[in-house]
Amino acid sequence: MSIEIKNLCKSYEKIKTLDNINLTIESNKIYGLFGRNGAGKTTLLNIIDNRVFPDSGTVLIDGKNARKNSKALSKIYMMSESNLFPKDIKIKTLFKRINDFYSEFDIDKANLLLNEFHITENKKIRGLSTGQITALKLITGLCINRPYLVFDEPVNGLDANYREKFYKLLLEKYIESPCTIIVSTHLIDEIANIVEDVIIIDNGKVTIQKSKDDFLLQGFSISGKSHIVDEFAKKYEIISSEEFGTIKTIYVLGTIPANLPNEVEVSQLNLQKLFIKLTNKKED
Repeated sequence: MSIEIKNLCKSYEKIKTLDNINLTIESNKIYGLFGRNGAGKTTLLNIIDNRVFPDSGTVLIDGKNARKNSKALSKIYMMSESNLFPKDIKIKTLFKRINDFYSEFDIDKANLLLNEFHITENKKIRGLSTGQITALKLITGLCINRPYLVFDEPVNGLDANYREKFYKLLLEKYIESPCTIIVSTHLIDEIANIVEDVIIIDNGKVTIQKSKDDFLLQGFSISGKSHIVDEFAKKYEIISSEEFGTIKTIYVLGTIPANLPNEVEVSQLNLQKLFIKLTNKKED
């Protein structure tokens, strides 16, 4: 089981949003989809879920063309940033409608999760705060038991406590009933301990698709006196650098070498830092 994306292209007003995307999303993994604003993440997810049509290329879900096979498409549920819930109905009515539409919806679990987010089922959608709307969308996604779940910027409007609760619930769901989960977010540090694989899109192109562990081995930083660091830097590909007085820090692509001078401090970059340095490379 997998989602295969082949030669996918999409342009808006002659501007390429996606440029020949090729990806394989394997089953039963949690993916982090990262990219700067406008990189093409949401467009890619919308095409996978058949909400937007590509200019060219195909999306295969378990070997079937998603645009031509409704059964294949029904294996995906996507939670988007948009709020598509009717405003004038109560949550309990909404859940009944979702239950009628999605045979995989676990309405009992959804009602339990309402309590986790301190939302009452008799409240109308229009009376919910932005954070509560987000929570309601998350509850829906967590309770639709499909093989592929997609969350696009899932925690917008949630405070830190509820964001942490969502990550915990997401991991619990994955452990209890393994499935493929794709999370697109700018809050990379917050999901660093959850994701197994990393996909980075930059200017419409996939620049990274690796396991998180392999990706993290790609970068490290070295700090020390400028002249010592500069001498060391000649041997490596530098993606960024910073100077504060006589102290210089360089961010390096590669693995940490075994023999380093005592005068420098070396650190492995965390997921968010490495992402930032890589996607800022052209600007620096």
